[in-house]
Amino acid sequence: MDRIARAAEVLGLPRPHKLKEQLAKASIAVLALLSVLVNAGAANAATLSSASVALSDPRPSQTSVNYTFTGSSVTSSLVKCVKVMWATTATGTTAPTGFSGAAGSVTAASSTLINSSATGWSLAKSDGASSSGQNNIYQYTNSTGVTPSTLTGATFVTGGITNSSVADTAYFFSINTYGNTDCATTPIDNAKVEFINTNGSTLSLTVDNTLSFTVNAVGASTGCDGTTTTQASTATTIPFGTVTAASNGVVCQDLTAATNATNGYTIYARYTSAPTNALGQTITDWTGTNASPTNFPAAGTEAYGVTTNDATLGTGTANRFTSPSQNWSKLTTSNAELAYEAAGVTTTTYRIGHQVGISLTTKPGTYSTTVIYTCTPVY
Repeated sequence: MDRIARAAEVLGLPRPHKLKEQLAKASIAVLALLSVLVNAGAANAATLSSASVALSDPRPSQTSVNYTFTGSSVTSSLVKCVKVMWATTATGTTAPTGFSGAAGSVTAASSTLINSSATGWSLAKSDGASSSGQNNIYQYTNSTGVTPSTLTGATFVTGGITNSSVADTAYFFSINTYGNTDCATTPIDNAKVEFINTNGSTLSLTVDNTLSFTVNAVGASTGCDGTTTTQASTATTIPFGTVTAASNGVVCQDLTAATNATNGYTIYARYTSAPTNALGQTITDWTGTNASPTNFPAAGTEAYGVTTNDATLGTGTANRFTSPSQNWSKLTTSNAELAYEAAGVTTTTYRIGHQVGISLTTKPGTYSTTVIYTCTPVY
């Protein structure tokens, strides 16, 4: 041993025990260098800028929710794995309470980070720590890989997710890309963003029912449903004046209505009795009925009837008063339809005509009755 030591000294080499020390130090240095290199590789992933995740419905426990991640400063490098995770903390892997990705999938067509194509990609799901069947970790892999063509505002979309059942608590969505299908080595890009499930706000308001209905005057010598008025009306009178067998009397009124009723309204008309004089004698009703109105007779025939210009009635034949010509019907003491709207309308006006004729044998006297209009909305 001494001879080896003296020989080493002559040759300028370190003594054996010092050589062991130097080799040991060299081994430590190499291990330290390898550790630095490994850590450097793990930290090599670039952080995406302008990163965000948007939820199609942020309410707790909602199902079939889309999570759309958007990020910029994407590295133009071959991506073979996209790994996403939903977690309760920035550094952990535990799934949010009530969260489930079991029914979820990647919406490749909307994911520009992978060039909007599902070709060659497959999805593996797994649970994070303390998570059971929640599938809060997705590994989307492609052995061929793609190089992102969208580097700014690139998207990655997952759908069919069930939100956490907890409201107003920040959770974390992370995304990492790798150049290897093991989803661990060759890191490329990464981002971690927060999101919150928020209860919706119930909006309520009340809209009152509305209805307006007025009876309005129509002047003399005015067109009215295929004929011309002989006297002016008022909102409350239908004054024929003196009528002779030589010409019929025509008086009209305009009925104006508006409503917000869902199913519109019907306007009806009736009278208290046939026009009657002081002796109890009456003017004969016209033979046409509301269901089957007919042409009013020429002068010289005793008759009283009504008509309407509404061609879209709600019962029977819709245009029975207006086609093929203007037709007239008798009034009765029961309501009969003269105007109709199937839905709510703003101000709408209908012209209602009243016509009377007398014969040479019609008894003299002043005849009167009360005509009653009723507008009935259906809410």
